[in-house]
Amino acid sequence: MHVSGIISAIIVGLVIGVIARLLIPGRQPIPIWLTIVIGIIAALIGTAIAASLGVATTRGIDWIELILQIVLAIIGVLLASYAYGRRRAT
Repeated sequence: MHVSGIISAIIVGLVIGVIARLLIPGRQPIPIWLTIVIGIIAALIGTAIAASLGVATTRGIDWIELILQIVLAIIGVLLASYAYGRRRAT
């Protein structure tokens, strides 16, 4: 992976994390940096899953890959919100 690939993964992860956080109703008690990290991880895992399914490279926008990334980010933000909120409550 080249530097441009790493930078684009960070940017895509940032966008994916923010989209996931916006799609979850209510307030999430996690810092924005954690949302970004979750988005980056979800973007990388979503790309790997899409590649294993053979849908990572298509003409135009890779909708299936994008949906996988967002769903993974939503799950990650929900889990982090639960764990972070629970930790702060005790």
